[in-house]
Amino acid sequence: MSTETIHVLKDLNFTEYEAKAYLALLEKSPLSGYAISLSSGVPRSKIYEVLAGLVDRGEVMMSHENPVLYSPLPPNELIALRKRKAEVSFDVAEKALEHYSFVSLNRGNIWNISGNEAVVSRAKEVIKHAKERILLEIWKEDAEEIKEELREAHDRGVEILIVSYGEIDFDFGQMYPHDASEEITKEYGGRWIILSADDREVLAGIVSLGENSRAAWTTHPSLVMPITEVIIHDLYIHEMLKEHREILEQSFGPHLIDLRKRFNVGPSGYSIAAKLGLTT
Repeated sequence: MSTETIHVLKDLNFTEYEAKAYLALLEKSPLSGYAISLSSGVPRSKIYEVLAGLVDRGEVMMSHENPVLYSPLPPNELIALRKRKAEVSFDVAEKALEHYSFVSLNRGNIWNISGNEAVVSRAKEVIKHAKERILLEIWKEDAEEIKEELREAHDRGVEILIVSYGEIDFDFGQMYPHDASEEITKEYGGRWIILSADDREVLAGIVSLGENSRAAWTTHPSLVMPITEVIIHDLYIHEMLKEHREILEQSFGPHLIDLRKRFNVGPSGYSIAAKLGLTT
Protein backbone atom coordinates (compact mmCIF):
# COMPACT_ATOMS: atom_id res chain seq x y z
CA MET A 1 0.00 0.00 0.00
CA SER A 2 1.34 3.42 -0.93
CA THR A 3 1.98 6.25 1.50
CA GLU A 4 0.17 8.59 -0.92
CA THR A 5 -3.03 6.53 -0.79
CA ILE A 6 -2.88 6.45 2.99
CA HIS A 7 -2.68 10.27 2.97
CA VAL A 8 -5.69 10.44 0.64
CA LEU A 9 -7.74 8.38 3.09
CA LYS A 10 -6.51 10.45 6.01
CA ASP A 11 -7.87 13.51 4.17
CA LEU A 12 -11.23 11.68 4.31
CA ASN A 13 -10.85 11.56 8.11
CA PHE A 14 -9.56 8.00 8.32
CA THR A 15 -6.99 7.48 11.05
CA GLU A 16 -3.69 6.04 9.84
CA TYR A 17 -4.57 2.64 11.30
CA GLU A 18 -8.02 2.72 9.68
CA ALA A 19 -6.50 3.61 6.31
CA LYS A 20 -3.97 0.76 6.55
CA ALA A 21 -6.62 -1.77 7.57
CA TYR A 22 -9.01 -0.71 4.78
CA LEU A 23 -6.27 -0.83 2.13
CA ALA A 24 -5.13 -4.24 3.35
CA LEU A 25 -8.69 -5.50 2.82
CA LEU A 26 -8.82 -3.97 -0.66
CA GLU A 27 -5.69 -5.92 -1.57
CA LYS A 28 -7.11 -9.20 -0.25
CA SER A 29 -10.37 -10.14 1.44
CA PRO A 30 -12.09 -11.55 3.32
CA LEU A 31 -9.54 -11.68 6.11
CA SER A 32 -9.59 -12.29 9.84
CA GLY A 33 -8.57 -9.56 12.22
CA TYR A 34 -5.31 -11.37 12.87
CA ALA A 35 -4.52 -11.57 9.13
CA ILE A 36 -5.38 -7.89 8.64
CA SER A 37 -2.99 -6.98 11.45
CA LEU A 38 -0.19 -8.96 9.78
CA SER A 39 -0.73 -7.51 6.29
CA SER A 40 -1.41 -3.90 7.34
CA GLY A 41 1.10 -3.39 10.12
CA VAL A 42 -1.61 -2.30 12.55
CA PRO A 43 -0.72 -3.70 16.02
CA ARG A 44 -2.81 -6.71 17.14
CA SER A 45 -3.68 -4.80 20.30
CA LYS A 46 -5.40 -2.14 18.16
CA ILE A 47 -6.74 -3.98 15.12
CA TYR A 48 -10.12 -5.05 16.53
CA GLU A 49 -10.85 -1.55 17.86
CA VAL A 50 -9.94 -0.12 14.44
CA LEU A 51 -12.12 -2.66 12.61
CA ALA A 52 -15.05 -2.01 14.96
CA GLY A 53 -14.97 1.69 14.05
CA LEU A 54 -14.91 0.91 10.30
CA VAL A 55 -17.80 -1.54 10.72
CA ASP A 56 -19.84 0.98 12.72
CA ARG A 57 -19.45 3.51 9.89
CA GLY A 58 -20.48 0.94 7.28
CA GLU A 59 -17.11 1.06 5.53
CA VAL A 60 -16.14 -2.53 6.34
CA MET A 61 -18.47 -5.54 6.56
CA MET A 62 -18.03 -8.42 8.98
CA SER A 63 -19.29 -11.99 8.95
CA HIS A 64 -20.95 -13.76 11.86
CA GLU A 65 -18.83 -16.87 11.95
CA ASN A 66 -15.82 -18.15 13.80
CA PRO A 67 -13.36 -16.74 13.11
CA VAL A 68 -14.97 -13.44 12.14
CA LEU A 69 -14.00 -12.34 8.62
CA TYR A 70 -13.91 -8.79 7.29
CA SER A 71 -14.49 -7.39 3.79
CA PRO A 72 -14.19 -3.76 2.60
CA LEU A 73 -16.87 -1.61 1.06
CA PRO A 74 -15.84 -1.14 -2.60
CA PRO A 75 -14.06 2.20 -3.19
CA ASN A 76 -16.84 3.70 -5.36
CA GLU A 77 -19.43 2.83 -2.70
CA LEU A 78 -17.16 4.22 0.04
CA ILE A 79 -16.88 7.56 -1.79
CA ALA A 80 -20.64 7.69 -2.44
CA LEU A 81 -21.31 6.94 1.24
CA ARG A 82 -18.93 9.67 2.39
CA LYS A 83 -20.54 12.17 -0.01
CA ARG A 84 -24.03 11.41 1.27
CA LYS A 85 -22.94 11.76 4.88
CA ALA A 86 -21.14 15.05 4.12
CA GLU A 87 -24.22 16.47 2.37
CA VAL A 88 -26.43 15.54 5.32
CA SER A 89 -23.94 17.08 7.75
CA PHE A 90 -23.78 20.33 5.74
CA ASP A 91 -27.59 20.52 5.57
CA VAL A 92 -27.90 19.99 9.32
CA ALA A 93 -25.17 22.55 10.05
CA GLU A 94 -26.73 25.12 7.71
CA LYS A 95 -30.10 24.85 9.45
CA ALA A 96 -28.54 24.86 12.91
CA LEU A 97 -26.42 27.94 12.21
CA GLU A 98 -28.94 29.89 10.13
CA HIS A 99 -30.12 31.78 13.21
CA TYR A 100 -26.61 33.17 13.66
CA SER A 101 -26.06 34.35 10.07
CA PHE A 102 -26.74 37.98 10.96
CA VAL A 103 -26.22 37.82 14.72
CA SER A 104 -22.58 36.82 14.17
CA LEU A 105 -21.86 39.90 12.09
CA ASN A 106 -20.58 42.88 13.98
CA ARG A 107 -23.13 45.52 13.08
CA GLY A 108 -20.65 48.22 13.97
CA ASN A 109 -18.24 47.20 11.24
CA ILE A 110 -17.97 48.13 7.57
CA TRP A 111 -16.10 45.43 5.69
CA ASN A 112 -13.77 46.26 2.81
CA ILE A 113 -13.94 43.88 -0.17
CA SER A 114 -10.97 44.03 -2.58
CA GLY A 115 -10.83 42.82 -6.18
CA ASN A 116 -13.59 42.27 -8.74
CA GLU A 117 -13.81 38.54 -8.11
CA ALA A 118 -14.25 39.03 -4.36
CA VAL A 119 -16.85 41.77 -4.85
CA VAL A 120 -18.89 39.60 -7.22
CA SER A 121 -18.59 36.64 -4.83
CA ARG A 122 -19.87 38.74 -1.93
CA ALA A 123 -22.77 39.99 -4.09
CA LYS A 124 -23.74 36.38 -4.79
CA GLU A 125 -23.72 35.54 -1.09
CA VAL A 126 -25.86 38.56 -0.22
CA ILE A 127 -28.37 37.55 -2.91
CA LYS A 128 -28.45 33.92 -1.74
CA HIS A 129 -29.53 34.97 1.75
CA ALA A 130 -32.18 37.50 0.70
CA LYS A 131 -35.70 36.57 1.76
CA GLU A 132 -37.97 39.47 0.80
CA ARG A 133 -36.56 42.11 -1.55
CA ILE A 134 -33.44 42.85 -3.57
CA LEU A 135 -32.75 46.38 -4.84
CA LEU A 136 -29.90 46.55 -7.32
CA GLU A 137 -28.09 49.10 -9.50
CA ILE A 138 -25.75 47.45 -11.97
CA TRP A 139 -24.31 47.51 -15.47
CA LYS A 140 -25.39 44.88 -18.01
CA GLU A 141 -22.03 43.09 -18.20
CA ASP A 142 -21.79 42.76 -14.42
CA ALA A 143 -25.40 41.64 -14.07
CA GLU A 144 -24.62 38.56 -16.18
CA GLU A 145 -22.17 37.36 -13.52
CA ILE A 146 -24.87 37.18 -10.84
CA LYS A 147 -27.80 36.26 -13.09
CA GLU A 148 -28.25 32.71 -11.78
CA GLU A 149 -28.21 33.79 -8.14
CA LEU A 150 -30.81 36.46 -8.92
CA ARG A 151 -32.96 33.92 -10.77
CA GLU A 152 -32.82 31.52 -7.82
CA ALA A 153 -33.83 34.36 -5.48
CA HIS A 154 -36.75 35.23 -7.76
CA ASP A 155 -37.82 31.57 -7.88
CA ARG A 156 -37.98 31.41 -4.09
CA GLY A 157 -40.26 34.45 -3.97
CA VAL A 158 -37.85 37.35 -3.48
CA GLU A 159 -38.94 40.60 -5.16
CA ILE A 160 -36.19 41.86 -7.48
CA LEU A 161 -35.98 45.46 -8.70
CA ILE A 162 -33.03 46.41 -10.91
CA VAL A 163 -31.92 49.85 -12.02
CA SER A 164 -30.00 48.84 -15.13
CA TYR A 165 -27.18 50.64 -16.93
CA GLY A 166 -27.51 49.22 -20.42
CA GLU A 167 -30.24 46.84 -21.52
CA ILE A 168 -30.61 43.87 -19.20
CA ASP A 169 -32.99 41.34 -20.73
CA PHE A 170 -33.58 38.96 -17.84
CA ASP A 171 -36.86 37.06 -18.04
CA PHE A 172 -37.53 37.69 -14.35
CA GLY A 173 -37.58 40.65 -11.96
CA GLN A 174 -38.54 44.25 -12.65
CA MET A 175 -36.17 46.29 -14.81
CA TYR A 176 -35.81 50.08 -14.62
CA PRO A 177 -33.38 51.23 -17.35
CA HIS A 178 -31.37 54.23 -16.20
CA ASP A 179 -32.04 57.08 -18.58
CA ALA A 180 -28.47 58.37 -18.77
CA SER A 181 -26.51 55.12 -18.89
CA GLU A 182 -24.12 56.17 -21.63
CA GLU A 183 -23.54 59.63 -20.16
CA ILE A 184 -22.81 58.22 -16.71
CA THR A 185 -20.43 55.60 -18.08
CA LYS A 186 -18.51 58.32 -19.93
CA GLU A 187 -18.50 60.66 -16.93
CA TYR A 188 -17.09 58.10 -14.53
CA GLY A 189 -15.12 55.87 -16.88
CA GLY A 190 -16.12 52.91 -14.74
CA ARG A 191 -18.95 50.80 -13.39
CA TRP A 192 -20.32 50.26 -9.91
CA ILE A 193 -22.72 47.99 -8.08
CA ILE A 194 -25.18 49.03 -5.40
CA LEU A 195 -27.03 46.14 -3.78
CA SER A 196 -29.52 46.18 -0.91
CA ALA A 197 -31.02 42.95 0.48
CA ASP A 198 -34.12 43.02 2.66
CA ASP A 199 -33.34 46.64 3.60
CA ARG A 200 -30.82 45.41 6.17
CA GLU A 201 -27.63 44.49 4.26
CA VAL A 202 -25.83 46.45 1.54
CA LEU A 203 -22.89 46.11 -0.81
CA ALA A 204 -21.67 49.14 -2.75
CA GLY A 205 -18.53 49.80 -4.75
CA ILE A 206 -16.57 49.96 -7.99
CA VAL A 207 -16.41 46.72 -10.02
CA SER A 208 -14.63 47.76 -13.23
CA LEU A 209 -11.03 48.09 -11.99
CA GLY A 210 -10.09 44.41 -11.93
CA GLU A 211 -7.92 43.63 -8.91
CA ASN A 212 -8.20 47.28 -7.86
CA SER A 213 -11.99 47.12 -7.60
CA ARG A 214 -13.25 48.03 -4.15
CA ALA A 215 -16.56 47.69 -2.34
CA ALA A 216 -17.96 48.11 1.15
CA TRP A 217 -20.28 45.54 2.71
CA THR A 218 -22.20 46.15 5.92
CA THR A 219 -25.34 45.61 7.95
CA HIS A 220 -24.75 48.85 9.84
CA PRO A 221 -28.13 50.68 9.86
CA SER A 222 -26.54 54.10 9.39
CA LEU A 223 -25.27 53.02 5.96
CA VAL A 224 -27.97 50.51 5.00
CA MET A 225 -30.64 53.21 5.15
CA PRO A 226 -29.02 55.89 2.90
CA ILE A 227 -27.58 53.38 0.40
CA THR A 228 -30.95 51.69 0.03
CA GLU A 229 -32.53 55.11 -0.40
CA VAL A 230 -30.13 55.87 -3.30
CA ILE A 231 -31.63 52.99 -5.27
CA ILE A 232 -35.18 53.92 -4.31
CA HIS A 233 -34.47 57.51 -5.38
CA ASP A 234 -33.46 56.30 -8.87
CA LEU A 235 -36.67 54.27 -9.05
CA TYR A 236 -38.59 57.48 -8.27
CA ILE A 237 -36.78 59.30 -11.09
CA HIS A 238 -37.54 56.51 -13.54
CA GLU A 239 -41.26 56.63 -12.75
CA MET A 240 -41.38 60.44 -12.95
CA LEU A 241 -39.65 60.43 -16.35
CA LYS A 242 -42.02 57.77 -17.60
CA GLU A 243 -45.03 59.93 -16.72
CA HIS A 244 -43.68 63.47 -17.26
CA ARG A 245 -40.63 63.21 -19.53
CA GLU A 246 -41.53 66.12 -21.79
CA ILE A 247 -42.02 68.58 -18.95
CA LEU A 248 -38.87 67.52 -17.09
CA GLU A 249 -36.66 67.56 -20.19
CA GLN A 250 -37.87 71.04 -21.08
CA SER A 251 -36.49 72.22 -17.75
CA PHE A 252 -33.38 70.05 -17.40
CA GLY A 253 -32.38 68.86 -20.89
CA PRO A 254 -32.47 65.39 -22.47
CA HIS A 255 -32.18 62.68 -19.83
CA LEU A 256 -31.94 65.52 -17.26
CA ILE A 257 -28.33 66.06 -18.36
CA ASP A 258 -28.29 69.73 -17.34
CA LEU A 259 -29.29 68.74 -13.83
CA ARG A 260 -26.51 66.17 -13.69
CA LYS A 261 -23.91 68.68 -14.87
CA ARG A 262 -25.00 71.15 -12.22
CA PHE A 263 -24.12 68.78 -9.36
CA ASN A 264 -21.48 66.47 -10.84
CA VAL A 265 -18.73 69.11 -10.71
CA GLY A 266 -17.58 70.46 -7.37
CA PRO A 267 -16.27 73.94 -6.49
CA SER A 268 -12.75 73.03 -7.58
CA GLY A 269 -13.94 72.28 -11.10
CA TYR A 270 -13.01 68.62 -10.99
CA SER A 271 -15.66 65.97 -11.52
CA ILE A 272 -16.29 63.32 -8.91
CA ALA A 273 -14.87 60.73 -11.30
CA ALA A 274 -11.58 62.64 -11.63
CA LYS A 275 -11.22 62.90 -7.85
CA LEU A 276 -11.74 59.17 -7.53
CA GLY A 277 -9.16 58.45 -10.21
CA LEU A 278 -11.65 56.77 -12.49
CA THR A 279 -10.94 58.95 -15.51
CA THR A 280 -7.77 59.63 -17.44
